[in-house]
Amino acid sequence: MNALTNLFTPDCIALDSSAKNRADAFAAAGELFAKQVGIDATSVVQFLNAREDLGSTALGAGVAIPHGRVKGLKQPSAAFMRLKEPIEFAAPDNEPVSVLIFLLVPEKATQQHLEILSSIAQLLSDSDSREKLTSAIDPIKVCELLQQWGHPK
Repeated sequence: MNALTNLFTPDCIALDSSAKNRADAFAAAGELFAKQVGIDATSVVQFLNAREDLGSTALGAGVAIPHGRVKGLKQPSAAFMRLKEPIEFAAPDNEPVSVLIFLLVPEKATQQHLEILSSIAQLLSDSDSREKLTSAIDPIKVCELLQQWGHPK
């Protein structure tokens, strides 16, 4: 088992989102989290923006990991979003972003938070994994790819 195994479910996977900018993507993520964990969508957007204001969470190669600490959240929660059209995200390579993995963690999260972020970064840094995530046409398949990351084949 890895840090991502229990983090994703098919209902937190959004494929071909029509978000046209970061604000649209964050609003859509807020709606996903509102359904998934019952957190107010506006609060989610505020937490994500607060972290993004510290510096871009884009990694380069068209991917980003927007994340934030959320007061009152009991367990880490994640969502995957693939955009129809890439958006500007202040990436270090200046490339637009089309794959986002959102992570919300409890306000007092510690080592677990870092392990999850590290696993997501490793996953998105792997070109084969990025290709599979960008070409999958079914949320269930995306969920399986995320859950099985790092497992021996």
